[in-house]
Formats: sequence, C-alpha cells, structure tokens
Amino acid sequence: MNIVDIINKKRKKISLTKEEIEYVITNYVSENITDYQMSALLMAITINGMSDEETIYLTDAMLNSGDKIDLTSISGIKLDKHSTGGVGDKTTLILAPIVAATGLNMAKMSGRGLGFTGGTIDKLEAIPGLKTDMSLNDFKKQVEEIHVAIASGSKKLVPADKKMYALRDVTATVESIPLIASSIMSKKLASGADVLVIDVKVGNGALMKNKEDAKKLANLMIKIGKNYNKKVVCILTNMFEPLGEAIGNSLEVEESINVLQGKGPKDITSLVIFLAIQMVKIGKDITIEEATKEVRNVLVTGKALNKFYEVIKYQHGNIKEMVISDKVISIKANKTGFITEINTEAIGELSRKLGAGRYQKEDVIDSKVGLKILKKVGDFVINDEELVKVYLGEKDININEILDCFTINEHYHKPNPLIIETIV
Repeated sequence: MNIVDIINKKRKKISLTKEEIEYVITNYVSENITDYQMSALLMAITINGMSDEETIYLTDAMLNSGDKIDLTSISGIKLDKHSTGGVGDKTTLILAPIVAATGLNMAKMSGRGLGFTGGTIDKLEAIPGLKTDMSLNDFKKQVEEIHVAIASGSKKLVPADKKMYALRDVTATVESIPLIASSIMSKKLASGADVLVIDVKVGNGALMKNKEDAKKLANLMIKIGKNYNKKVVCILTNMFEPLGEAIGNSLEVEESINVLQGKGPKDITSLVIFLAIQMVKIGKDITIEEATKEVRNVLVTGKALNKFYEVIKYQHGNIKEMVISDKVISIKANKTGFITEINTEAIGELSRKLGAGRYQKEDVIDSKVGLKILKKVGDFVINDEELVKVYLGEKDININEILDCFTINEHYHKPNPLIIETIV
C-alpha cells in the first residue's frame, strides 16, 4: 500500500477502503506523506467525491489520529455549535455566552479562517492577550466553572484535521462536501459534546452555494453523528449577504458586544436568538416558549454580556486594548435604487485582501482591518449615500472593486429568508 496508488485510485473515481484511508491519515500525521501528496489526494476527492461510507471512514480515521476529550465528569448535558463559515459570521462569540448564561454547558472547540470565511479563533485572538490554546484539563475546568470555554484545542486533538484544514485553505479544496463533513464531525466528535447544533450557511458567501448542496452536507453530518450515537441538528441559514455589518476580526468582536447589549444589527441578533432558543430547548428538554423566555431573560438582564466578559477574563484577554484601525474611508453608492444583490464571496475576498484573512497558512492576520456593510439587500440607496466603511491597515483596496459587489436596480428585490430550514 502506498500513497501514489491511493491517489491514482481516487483519480480514477474508485472508492477507497477503510484500511487505505487509515493508512493515508496515519502516515500524513507522522509526516511520511508529504503536503504535496496530500494536496493531490485532496484535489482528487474534491473533483471526484467520496461515498458516505468513505466519508465515515475518513471521519473515523481523523477522529482517531489524536486525543479525544472526555467530558463525562462535567455534570449535565454538554452542547456544542458549529458554523460552516460565512462572511461576517461572528455567531459563536455571541451564542456561546448566551447559552452558558442559562446554565447550560457550552464546550466549544473552534477553528481558524478557511478560504474567504473568518474563523472564531482568529476573531477572539483580536483581543490582546486572549489565549485559545489551552490544555484539555484547563478546557474542562473552565466549562465546569463558568459553563463555557472557546478553544482552538490541543495540538493532540484531531491533528489530522489541523494539518488538512490549513492545507485545504491554500489548495482550492475547501468546498468538497465529504472533506467539510469529515473535518467538522471529527473535531466535534473529539470534543466530547452530547449535542451538536450546526449552522449550515447557504449562498454566494458560503461554502455551500445552494440549498441542495447544503442539505446534502447536513444529512451527511447527521448520518455521521448517528453512527456515533450523537444528536446532530442542522439549521440552514442565509449567506447571500454578509451577516451583520462588521467583517474583520476586531470589528466583529465589537459588533458581538453590541448584539449582547441589544444594540446590534437585526439579522445577526435574530439568528443568534433563534439558535440559542433551539439549543436551550434541546439542552433543558423544555418547550420553545420556555426556551425563548430564558434566552430573552439573559439578554435583557445583561447576564449574557457578563458571561462574554467572564470568558475573556478566564482566557486572559484584555478587551480594552483591542485595536480597530482609525484609517477609515467611506465608499458611496454610484447610483440611486434598491440593492438587489450583494456578491458576498467577493466582499469576503476583499476583506482577506485587506489583511483580515490568510492566503498562505503561515500568514499573520491584521486584526484591526475590515469593512462595515451599511446597506443590505432590499435597502433603498441614494446616489452618493454611504454604502461601506473600510478600515485600512498596511494594504490598500480598489474602491471600484467594492462597488462592483453591489447590484443596484430600480425595482425592489425581497431578501432571502434568514432561516431557510431545520434538519434533524
């Protein structure tokens, strides 16, 4: 058995065996298989796909490539949430403290940015001093003490995914459904939670461009979860426009605080409340009405906001030292009419171009830069009215590239619904 034969087999659209997949993962982690060989295999998988059976084998091999977290010592149900990634998606930063403030345990292992989408860990690390790399014991201790921890996880936790995740980002193999499913589920299964709620983004600013592919991904992840006796709920949500206003790491932390203070944009606020209600309903086995009351209570009383600050304190961050660029330029509409479409992926790529994301896995993110999208689909704008604020760092940006992301017409276009479908 060797990697060249396995690459060739997948290139010819032949299914890989459990033993072959285990061989690849074991030898890639031990560095007997090179990045360029794994890149070739990832590309063959992206082009030719994998069966559900192969994807389960891949998930299992990745899961068993390192340590697993045992959370059974923590009393009560343990919940986790994941998003498949989108532009301006700072949901976890807001959702985790809300759910924890209701008394439920949120054991959250998060990742870094992938492609044009931002990563929760990158956003959190915009807060000076904040540590996301913690030992498994510290992770469990924090969940026990304050009901929530958000960590990048030990290097020993699913090391195969860490290596593959970074490689996919720079080899145009991000959008493969089997690779996405195995990446998400291996991490989540290793994290030890009892219940997993997955926010599957759908649209031109998501990995899944259409509802059909999103449903395929959702059903595959639910199938993998059942294979391990884990409850998985997938909620398909809109990413045909950026979520909230802020895109960029420090800007998104700031917006998260605004949402917890009741001052955030309507779309991100509505989505977080919806997800929180689902999680509290499942976690406490109560009605939607009871869960809604609990979620709204922790927001109105400030308990959720306090929990956010408690997370920062426990993870040694200093929010007062967080920096947002003061080099701000205003992009204004070049015509009057209704916004009918936003090229969300292009917006995400522009934020990466500014320095808010990576092109190479070694790239250092500039946390202070980004954009604020001030007008959304369905909004009426007047010629020369402000559309976007750009927060610049060392890199420049073409104003016309931003304007080209907005389609403005004389006829109104109804925005896509925020919540598309719930799949269980």
